Amino acid sequence: MHQVSSLRAMTVWAALGLPLAAHAEDFDQPPINYASAKPDNVITRLQQRIDSGQVKLPFADGFGYLPAILKELNVPVSSQMLVFSKTSLQRDRISPRTPRALYFNDDVYVGFCRLGEVMEVSVADPELGMVFYTLNQEPAEKPRLERHTENCLSCHLSRQQAIPANVVRSVYPDRQGNPILSGGSFRTDHSSPLKERWGGWYVTGTHGRQTHLGNLILSKRTVPDDLTNEDGQNVTDLKGRIDTGMYLSPHSDIVALLVMEHETEMHNRITIANYQTKLAHRDADVINELDKGPKGRLTESTARRVDGAAEQLVKYLLFSEETRLTDPVKGTSGFAEEFARRGPFDKKGRSLREFDLQTRLFKYPCSYLIYSPAFDGLPASVKERAYRRLWDVLTGKENGKAYAHLSAADRQAIKEILIDTKPGLPDYWR
Repeated sequence: MHQVSSLRAMTVWAALGLPLAAHAEDFDQPPINYASAKPDNVITRLQQRIDSGQVKLPFADGFGYLPAILKELNVPVSSQMLVFSKTSLQRDRISPRTPRALYFNDDVYVGFCRLGEVMEVSVADPELGMVFYTLNQEPAEKPRLERHTENCLSCHLSRQQAIPANVVRSVYPDRQGNPILSGGSFRTDHSSPLKERWGGWYVTGTHGRQTHLGNLILSKRTVPDDLTNEDGQNVTDLKGRIDTGMYLSPHSDIVALLVMEHETEMHNRITIANYQTKLAHRDADVINELDKGPKGRLTESTARRVDGAAEQLVKYLLFSEETRLTDPVKGTSGFAEEFARRGPFDKKGRSLREFDLQTRLFKYPCSYLIYSPAFDGLPASVKERAYRRLWDVLTGKENGKAYAHLSAADRQAIKEILIDTKPGLPDYWR
């Protein structure tokens, strides 16, 4: 990580009102020990294979280690998204003509800048939440993915949630890609209205009459009250905006963007459940020691904290408050087809990865990240509560407002898919 670039990034994000790494102290203490703990994730395992000589990373002209890293981590090129706002570490390399490319799969996010000094990688670690690495873009016999626990958190710390996080934002960019700070910004997840999304991003795909802020570049340092973005809608080709030959793909796929925005916040909710449960058990142990209660038992107050974390996790798993699509959405890169093929599939051939893209993102609205190592690695007490809440919702016992978007057919289908495809479900699910 380069000090000058990092300081610039910190300045930009502080101006946007985003948190800095000083807040990380809450999770640098036991039982989480974010900075001092040894991660165990797909990046650390890849590094072990590199160090042992099992894996060689070829260095490609113009792209460095990017193609090799995507291949080794099984990250599809079709997931490429292009962001041209100067809102990340290597901001001097980013502009409307030279956007930063992002790629992702269920566990990993990869950031690449043309002529960048480093490639940026973040991974959902089952114990620690999001962990951040850089890889120098210089040829080496055994390239090293270096972990960062302070500089990266200048951008990757969620103010509302106080966790290491991938935070997706939409801004109003000027001709250089600088965010127009007076215009504000929008934090994006699956509940965000489309009209507030993708400011500072290129977007390829069709979406009917729905509007968004993608592909928009403002000529002045102010945001007009009567802002329109007609030229940015239903764009299927970025030629004339950028030299697409400088990237692995000519696309910045709208479906990939929609999925990524769900996924980043889903990872955040999993991390919150992980951290809050561990902290609740720590506090319960202190209380039990004082009261001479049994070690490991949650007290009434700490149990409520775990209940709350499980509830928030399940709400997001089931796409509570998802913004509705009012016209069909179609991407350009083949990402949707590639993503849907991954399954797993139930006995009827259904999958949580099957898209709807007519009125909502997925046909069966339960997050595919329920299959992820991050979800499976949750502490038992919160995972048990999450499974119970899921069961209550899917069997119709819970019919609150948060789940009113799920029809009886939706609930039945999701339940059947999970029973067929999700290992480790409690016995009462069978």
